[in-house]
Amino acid sequence: MLDNEELGARLTSLTRDLILIPSTESRPAERRRCFEFVRNHLESLPELSIDYMETGGHGSMLARPIGVQRPEILLCGHLDVIEHSQPDCYRSHLADGRIYGPGSGDMKGQIAILIELMRASHARWPGISLGLALTSDEERGGSDGVRHLCEDMNLRCGVAIVPDGGSLNDVTIEEKGVLHLRVAQDGHEAHGARPWLGENAVEQLLARLMRLRRHFDRYWPEQPVEEQVNHWFPTCCINIVSTDNTTTNRIPDQASATLDIRFPPTHTVDSMLAEVTNALGAGCRIEPLMSAEPTHLDADPLFVQLTEQFTEQPVRLVRASGASDSRFFRKFEIPVILSRPLVGNLHATDEWIDIDSMATYYRICEAYIRMKLKR
Repeated sequence: MLDNEELGARLTSLTRDLILIPSTESRPAERRRCFEFVRNHLESLPELSIDYMETGGHGSMLARPIGVQRPEILLCGHLDVIEHSQPDCYRSHLADGRIYGPGSGDMKGQIAILIELMRASHARWPGISLGLALTSDEERGGSDGVRHLCEDMNLRCGVAIVPDGGSLNDVTIEEKGVLHLRVAQDGHEAHGARPWLGENAVEQLLARLMRLRRHFDRYWPEQPVEEQVNHWFPTCCINIVSTDNTTTNRIPDQASATLDIRFPPTHTVDSMLAEVTNALGAGCRIEPLMSAEPTHLDADPLFVQLTEQFTEQPVRLVRASGASDSRFFRKFEIPVILSRPLVGNLHATDEWIDIDSMATYYRICEAYIRMKLKR
């Protein structure tokens, strides 16, 4: 068994190699190359079956003991990372005990941990009821990934470990719902010198979006937002506003925006869509892109106990503003453990993951696997 220094070095090397592969939505060949990287590290293990499939242009990989369709423990992660405008940013550096680089904390560092857990567990106990599911579309909603595996391929397990939320001592038990929308506005084109002859689609859309912003402002509490615990209220971000107009002196006849809406219970997808529709008003088109209801997760007392033992710190059971692929498992009442090493600056080019916490998280999962499967 590797000591902590050797383990940290191995996890660091794996993570940095994974970061070098820009497995973004626009690079399907790189996503496939990332899967091949994982396969190369696992395919020599005894009594392990590895299956690769593609749905909607997105790959998924399942590694399970031969003859075991329903592993007792399933490790789950995603290989896709956020697209950045700087094409040469997909590299890493080490500083202050951290790995810095795009995708390091979401979630190339965790993928390195899952690879090493699979490698070490199956090498020591061939045929152990431990599986691995990797997908490549989590950042765009997970429909072709974990949803497809669970709903279309009937993937089941005793418990899923998804290191894509919470923190080392924060185990997530609630996640907000998600609603991604595209709003489209039509106008009437005209010369920019004679605006009275046209209807400016951009200006009309912006007016609607400001009404929507004021509607969601009422949910924000009066106390400073930094003092809020988990920010457990609905939010709406206007993340993209665009038009196909490229001429300075032409009034645009088309404009669109994409919205990212997050909401806790008792709100639902339908109730939030109704609120947005009412706030925007008639005369625009609203297209749902992705939706998910709020999700309740389970915190296995054994995992909580082991986390406290290895960190020597109490565990907090927390709510999360973000969402993960956990919701697809919960639809089939599969327990999910959602925590991870220490990470920061997620979705930025200087994203980071703490190396010591990676080793600690590995030890927690290693002990959990051993005790849960009575090895």
